[in-house]
Amino acid sequence: MGLLKEVLLLPAAPVRGTAWVLRQVVAEAERQYYDPAVIQRELARLVAVYEAGGMDETEFDRREDELLARLESAGRAGGGQGAGS
Repeated sequence: MGLLKEVLLLPAAPVRGTAWVLRQVVAEAERQYYDPAVIQRELARLVAVYEAGGMDETEFDRREDELLARLESAGRAGGGQGAGS
């Protein structure tokens, strides 16, 4: 029965393959987005730009809040993939 099922579903293989690839891309993007090491590097860059006069305090506060919220949600979700990434 398994072979018959595969033969019947063969025309849908490109669609299934594309869907699998898209799921993998989304999963990797989410992993990187919530990686604490990545967020900490972004925070360090943000501070450097602010201290160099590259943005005003309002913009800095807004971006810092966004990054800290990402870091917090990564911690809640067990997103501690860690510094090895």
